[in-house]
Parts: sequence; structure tokens; C-alpha cells
Amino acid sequence: MYSEKVMDHFRSPRNVGEIADADGIGEIGNPVCGDMMTFYIKVKDNRLVDVKFKTFGCGAAIAVSSMVSEMAIGKTLDEAMKITNNDVANELGGLPANKLHCSNLGADALHKAIENHRNKQKPITEQKPEPKVEKIEKCVCPYCHEPIADNAPFCRPCNQKISCCVSCQKPIIKDTKVCPYCGQNQ
Repeated sequence: MYSEKVMDHFRSPRNVGEIADADGIGEIGNPVCGDMMTFYIKVKDNRLVDVKFKTFGCGAAIAVSSMVSEMAIGKTLDEAMKITNNDVANELGGLPANKLHCSNLGADALHKAIENHRNKQKPITEQKPEPKVEKIEKCVCPYCHEPIADNAPFCRPCNQKISCCVSCQKPIIKDTKVCPYCGQNQ
């Protein structure tokens, strides 16, 4: 069940849209659930003066994006980088266990926008190209994104049953037909 605050931010999301001349853009997605978030930031004197977002996803993803944008506006870049998924979930009055991953995505997308802005500020010789594909190095739950033991039959934090891809052995949602990591039919 969603809190009233989650429903409010879902029904009336704040700061939706793009910033045409954004100082930083951060995009992140979850191949398991299909949520995609893009954050746009405007920075003045090392402070976020505007934050906008575009989100394709469930109601929790939209509410999280709205809340992250509100939490970030007015903060310094360093303060905004300290916004965590737990901070977002707490500000929203909690999220169901199977939607906690949305709070990770929102904070991560904001952090990527800030990193994008900071990389633009570096001299060209110091800039590193941003990776196109984010590889998951540790085994994480496809529901809540908490670390899980390799080949664990369920996730301890959210109690969801876990299946693994027959080819790459990455954790996937039970009854998934095609692995979102390697594309192998299950």
C-alpha cells in the first residue's frame, strides 16, 4: 500500500519536464522492471537552482522522481550527492518492499546528472567518457536492489523468490521469458 505522500507526488508530480540548456543530465534505467528516469539540473554558484525530470515507469517511480527533485533544489552539489535511497523512501513515508528499487533509481539518476555536470567542468584532458552500459558487478535482487548471496533462492531484505538466468546466472524476476542482461530465452 502506498502512503498518501506517494500518491500525492504520483497524482501531482513536481518539476516534470526538461531543462533545454541543462548543466547536467543523468539517465538511468532498470532492465528488470522497465523504469527509466532522466534528470536535468541547472547549477549556479555550486547550488542546484532547478531540477527537472522525465520518468517512464510505475507510480512509485514517478513519485520518487518528483520527491528527489524537491529534495535537491536549493542544495549544494555535495549536499545533493548525499541524498540516498533511504532518504527518499523516508520522505515519501515509505515504499512497499517490491518498489524500493525505485528510490535507488531516483537518487542514482540525480547523482549521474551531478557527475555529468562536474565532468563538463574538468579540462578536456581530465574528462573520462561515460560508460554506455552499466554492468552489475555484485549479485543484487531484481526487486529491491539489495545485495544477495550468489544462487540464493530468495532475497532476505524483501523476501522475494529469485530465479537465475540459465545462461549468465544473473538474478531475474521469476517467470521472466527473456533475460534482460544477456537476452537469452529462459
